Amino acid sequence: MSSSLCAVRAARALLASVTPLKTDCGRLCGGACCQGDEETGMLLFPGEEALYAGCTFGRVLPAGFSLGGHAASLFVCRGSCPRESRPLACRLFPLFLTFSGGGVSRIRLDTRARFLCPLCDYGLQALDPAFVSAARRAYDVLLENEASKAYLLALDASLRL
Repeated sequence: MSSSLCAVRAARALLASVTPLKTDCGRLCGGACCQGDEETGMLLFPGEEALYAGCTFGRVLPAGFSLGGHAASLFVCRGSCPRESRPLACRLFPLFLTFSGGGVSRIRLDTRARFLCPLCDYGLQALDPAFVSAARRAYDVLLENEASKAYLLALDASLRL
């Protein structure tokens, strides 16, 4: 098993039992983050696509660009999935890791989520602190893996354009 996949599995485990709210946040928005079309999906972290070989509730598509020197992939679901099988990006949603010029990282709300997630209107303080803390630990695990770190740096840089 690749070190990238090990990092992804460890990060996913940290987020297995926490969500942005202590209740089902999908009830607020009708599960907006799970609604999409045949080409809308969540970016997969390096190595994560291996977890979806033979998947019956979604599929992996090439994203058509690279992040951190690796071809990016999207996971496109059919609108619902087994909770324990959600991609890491779904588990982290609506959070994002950003980097300062000195390489210091911090968690913030993902600007891409603002059009989907009503929680973004209320800031980080609206989220369950246990969720934010688990996300920080998950990101720290990913930053220990070179491929995941390069991916996160490239993703942050691409969204600053």
